[in-house]
Amino acid sequence: MTGSVQSLLTGLPPLVSPETRVLVLGSFPGVASLRAAQYYGHPQNHFWKILAALWPGHPLPDRADYAARCRWLLERRLGVWDVYAACEREGSLDADIRNAQVNDFAALQKQLPHLSAIAHNGGESFRHAKAVRRSMALHDDDRIASLRLPSTSAANASQSFEKKLNAWREALASHGLV
Repeated sequence: MTGSVQSLLTGLPPLVSPETRVLVLGSFPGVASLRAAQYYGHPQNHFWKILAALWPGHPLPDRADYAARCRWLLERRLGVWDVYAACEREGSLDADIRNAQVNDFAALQKQLPHLSAIAHNGGESFRHAKAVRRSMALHDDDRIASLRLPSTSAANASQSFEKKLNAWREALASHGLV
């Protein structure tokens, strides 16, 4: 049997604060993000552009200053992490993820006393919404909502930027962030 042996890739640490109200969950960082050690590091990903459009009165720091971008994000009471802690994958497509290990959401939840929503950035992340809720011991009637948002990935060309922006605006507004 022939085939390539893929090495295990490790994701990024959570970007959260005790003030985080909405946790944005991606699936797993793409190649460009892992290489840069930055969430949504591919220049064609709409994540940062969408957030900048949501808060025009608070200019987003330049791409070159990722630490300032992280502070800016946390000041908006947003957090970011991924469903998977590690996986095997060649390239950046979610469809190529293999042998994925899910992050420890129960431990993260203890750091987020004001969490009101988990916003899944795309279908692969949302596919695990129930598992994430179970790991956090959340029930359907709990105050923490699970939201499915359109993926900000450049690979999600089926939706326009405006359509993505409107969905993100509605979701974040419903939790008092916009």
